[in-house]
Amino acid sequence: MSIFKSAALLAGGKSSRMGFNKQMFHVAGERLFETFLPTLTKRFDDVMIVTTQPEIYEGMGVRAISDIIPGYGPLSGIHAAICEAECEYVYIIACDMPEINLAYIDYMVGKLTASPADACITKKGDWIEPFHGFYSKRALPAIESDLLAGIGTIYQPLQKINTLYISEMEARRFTPDWSLFHNLNTLEEYKSSIKNLIQIGEVMNP
Repeated sequence: MSIFKSAALLAGGKSSRMGFNKQMFHVAGERLFETFLPTLTKRFDDVMIVTTQPEIYEGMGVRAISDIIPGYGPLSGIHAAICEAECEYVYIIACDMPEINLAYIDYMVGKLTASPADACITKKGDWIEPFHGFYSKRALPAIESDLLAGIGTIYQPLQKINTLYISEMEARRFTPDWSLFHNLNTLEEYKSSIKNLIQIGEVMNP
């Protein structure tokens, strides 16, 4: 059994800057995640959605799960994804990141295969990029301890575990303009990114 067969998309969040729920965006008649699914399933057999609205993902061929320790944003979602993953590592992205790079996924898998770690994420200078990252079940104690203590940032547990960092120089070989790590926080950013990165049709607001 592969230890890298699980992936999760975090579809929670209040989307306050966007003004409405990001996970409901449509592109060419499909929700944004539906455009990701064919790419994700090329590498992962176990694909999950972490969401507060599991009912909207019925019939999509993915497992919809919810936070186990809710109320702490992305860290709650990361925790749930690790707990529910069917294998040792889970690849995690966010629903407002419009680009997936299979070559970069393969690169991270290669790095972890050569040097097993509790997590593998990217750094840009001193800034960490927690998504488009792999997390191991070995990271659970540190993450859960922080959540139970009321700490909701991913930065602290990453300092407590064996984290493998991919440098900016390495990552830019796969994403020269850093677009892989862009987040869409406004409708204008969304429209621009969909046109420039996905190239599959007109954005429609449901």
